[in-house]
Amino acid sequence: MRLIVIGGDAAGMSAAAQARKRHGPSGLEIVAFELGRFVSYSACGIPYWIGGVVEGGPDALIARTPAAFAEAGIEVRTRHEVTGIDLAARTVTVRDLDGGRDLRESFDELVYAAGASPVRPSWARVPEKGVFGVQTLEDGSALRAWLDDEKPESAVVIGGGYIGAEMAEALINRGLRVTLVEKSAQPMGTVDEDMGALVAESVRGLGIDLRTGATVEGLETANGKVTAVATDSGPIPAGVVVLGLGVRPNTALAEAGGIPLGETGGLRTDLRQRVIGPHGLVGGVWAAGDCTEVHHRVSKRQVHVPLGTHANKQGRVAGLNIGGGYATFPGIIGTAVTKLCDLEVARTGLGSREAEQAGYRFVTAKVESTNRAGYFPGAVPMTVKMIAERETGVLLGAQIVGRTEAAKRIDALAVAVWNRMTVSEMTALDLGYAPPYAPVWDPILIAARKAEEAL
Repeated sequence: MRLIVIGGDAAGMSAAAQARKRHGPSGLEIVAFELGRFVSYSACGIPYWIGGVVEGGPDALIARTPAAFAEAGIEVRTRHEVTGIDLAARTVTVRDLDGGRDLRESFDELVYAAGASPVRPSWARVPEKGVFGVQTLEDGSALRAWLDDEKPESAVVIGGGYIGAEMAEALINRGLRVTLVEKSAQPMGTVDEDMGALVAESVRGLGIDLRTGATVEGLETANGKVTAVATDSGPIPAGVVVLGLGVRPNTALAEAGGIPLGETGGLRTDLRQRVIGPHGLVGGVWAAGDCTEVHHRVSKRQVHVPLGTHANKQGRVAGLNIGGGYATFPGIIGTAVTKLCDLEVARTGLGSREAEQAGYRFVTAKVESTNRAGYFPGAVPMTVKMIAERETGVLLGAQIVGRTEAAKRIDALAVAVWNRMTVSEMTALDLGYAPPYAPVWDPILIAARKAEEAL
């Protein structure tokens, strides 16, 4: 049997590794094609490597090299672009970018793990230098080289989501003057507006020029380099521009090959990561990672949430099944954390807008507390917000904005959302307490009690 994997990062290589582990080397040939030069790396670590928190070269972010995969019986071909899929013939067409030749490769099983493509408006598609995305390790390497060689003094980050915040931090750490441009009223659109306002206040407190409600109209350039970002309120000088405008499922190749897409534009799969079409399973085709849509366990909808945690889990599930085992991926609840310098932001489940769109009647509760006992050195404020279903009291979602030891508290809330706990049940949770780690009433318990009162 021959397995071909399209995409050499988290989902694709997890699938390949598990299939190899479960299936004897004599009975399964595995070939993975990767468009770039790197495989199996931490894309989430790129901003921290650019900012100097992670030291060394790009190898610092690489988990396994093609040579290491080869030793395990997995052939990895980098700089190979899959340009066509023929489901009837069970073949893919591949372009060897360095060798300049086209190949046709057969498969029995196919894993589509092509990831996501960055949103890049027409005004950002310019030949001038100094404009960067941070989707791949090659993107990060190019940006870091520009910062090292050109030594710009000012930067504009466009987009106030996770990538935008993390890149703003990276550039602040490198000593640049940073402007963060966001078209919405608040940054961090994945949290409620009142929590986003807390983020905005802290961002400005870090010395970042935050421009909310701003529309980017284009880029100004001179001598082949970017010089400013043109907005509806005037130009913003920039020696480097970083795009953080989000991503879309990278599924054009799949669609052209007759593989149907789901309602979000991502590939739709069953619980075992087998691709589903309008008439049932697409035989022998699996999908995992940022190119797929997933089931949200709270909203009951199909969503596109591109995160490395999901990609690794989905890839593992696909590989286990291909290798003859049985595994399922039960969905997500949208848990995510990020930081901007000393500010930590976390969320899980549904926000207020998402809960309303899903048809829930709900109450909200927001509390301000501290990460440690108030008298203990290092105690700093944090805000916790809970969203609970009005009829049942089930926790639908939660958000946290704070500093030291704030964000990882979201994990306890994620477990509660996953298991459909009520806020009343949560008021009695036996959480750890000691003055260096929490007040005697942890912020989670206080928020649960306030939500119970609201009900």
